[in-house]
Amino acid sequence: MANATTTQTLELKQLINGQWESATGKQAQSLNPADPQEVVASYATATEENLESAIAAGRAALADWDKVGIIGRGRVLRRAAQLLEERAEGIAVLMTREQGKTLADSRGEVGATVETLYYQAGSARNATGTTFPSGNGDELVRTIRRPVGVVGVITPWNFPLQIPAWKIAPALLWGNTVIWKSASDTPAVSVAFANLLIDAGVPAGVLNLLLGPGSLGDALVSHPGIAAVTFTGSVPVGHQIRERTVLRGAKLQMELGGHNAAIVMPDADVASAAAFIVAAAMSSTGQKCTATRRIIAVGDVHDKLLEALKPLVSALVSGPGIDADSSMGPVISARAQREVEEALDTARSEGATVLAQGSVPADAPGHYVTPTLLGGTDALTITREEVFGPVATLMRVANLDEAIALANATDFGLTASVFTSDEQAIRRCLDEVVAGLIKVNGPSTGSEVHAPFGGLRDSSFPAPREQNGDSCADFYTESKTAYIRTAPAGHAS
Repeated sequence: MANATTTQTLELKQLINGQWESATGKQAQSLNPADPQEVVASYATATEENLESAIAAGRAALADWDKVGIIGRGRVLRRAAQLLEERAEGIAVLMTREQGKTLADSRGEVGATVETLYYQAGSARNATGTTFPSGNGDELVRTIRRPVGVVGVITPWNFPLQIPAWKIAPALLWGNTVIWKSASDTPAVSVAFANLLIDAGVPAGVLNLLLGPGSLGDALVSHPGIAAVTFTGSVPVGHQIRERTVLRGAKLQMELGGHNAAIVMPDADVASAAAFIVAAAMSSTGQKCTATRRIIAVGDVHDKLLEALKPLVSALVSGPGIDADSSMGPVISARAQREVEEALDTARSEGATVLAQGSVPADAPGHYVTPTLLGGTDALTITREEVFGPVATLMRVANLDEAIALANATDFGLTASVFTSDEQAIRRCLDEVVAGLIKVNGPSTGSEVHAPFGGLRDSSFPAPREQNGDSCADFYTESKTAYIRTAPAGHAS
């Protein structure tokens, strides 16, 4: 693969059984969202024949990878973390070029991915089972974890390095092999990460990367050779994956987006709340599942909060992610740009008020969307349906009861935040707001790699959460219970 810091078009291949192979599917490209005339990468898409080869390679590699042992596999992940530190700047520049996010955001994602790899590597020395007392004095009862098998990994474009690491690192740690179908918009970052893992010592067949269309993902999750599927993406695709996997007995883990609320109580520190909310709503061009979409102001705090939000939103500057003066980059594609703009048009036609807007470059070729703060009610479509861009809506309610009811008035339940010093209000929100992750006096975005991450309702699937070591172990392994007695005294072999 060419040096990631160059601006030449990268020619990509599929990783199957330790070899970078050309595929025979349709030609595809990834484009620079800040300059769609620039082709970042070109490749022939994988076919179902390539998928069959990858699954066969994954199955053949299982036994030997299992024999490496969890501490040995942890060493491979630690080496991967070290290599990523060494290659950090080149991969960050490539990410900005291919995904569009600011270089600061790309560097932050690379750093978080390094931490993820180190954390999973360190988890290799955690306990791998539990012991229990037995009614028999000479008997030991313990649990044993075994790899689930070949794992299908499907990842999105908005965090093209970090989300794959969340999924792939623990899958490998626990002795599984992986078939990774990455996002079509960011294949070059995927190839860079896969290449890094191979250089770190992941053996042939243990990690296989396929670059292809959504139909390839459907074939992947439907395949009887795939024992578990982990997916991050849209609700409709998630529902299709559920139908393909659960009924055939495969394990499933999904994170499917959100419509996250920030509740601001009358006693909140308004300046702090406004800063956190704008960062959560607008950073990464609003292209985060955890982004704040709805701002719920309780009582008289509404006007003070609005006055604090306006200058922060107005100061936002969209531009090329490589430009240090840009607050945010473009959205990922022309289609994404059109969807956000159409949602804003619909909101205005339904009575929404534009309260504040940032700026976009004049006559720029990129897929830029104006950062926008709207005012309105829950009658607006945009307050119920997820819009993946830098748009948030400010709403007013009379009391905490109404705030909680409004926060819960969607089909989602990923994250939420509440800004207050009132302990009773905090406890009510923690108990009653439907969200898998709740922040108190902090942004709805961001999480710790050692804590479970996942949502409720349509934001997830009832399965072990991502990240946290115990959650990962529960998903990527099958558990056995062993009853072990000593052989009778004098037993002859």
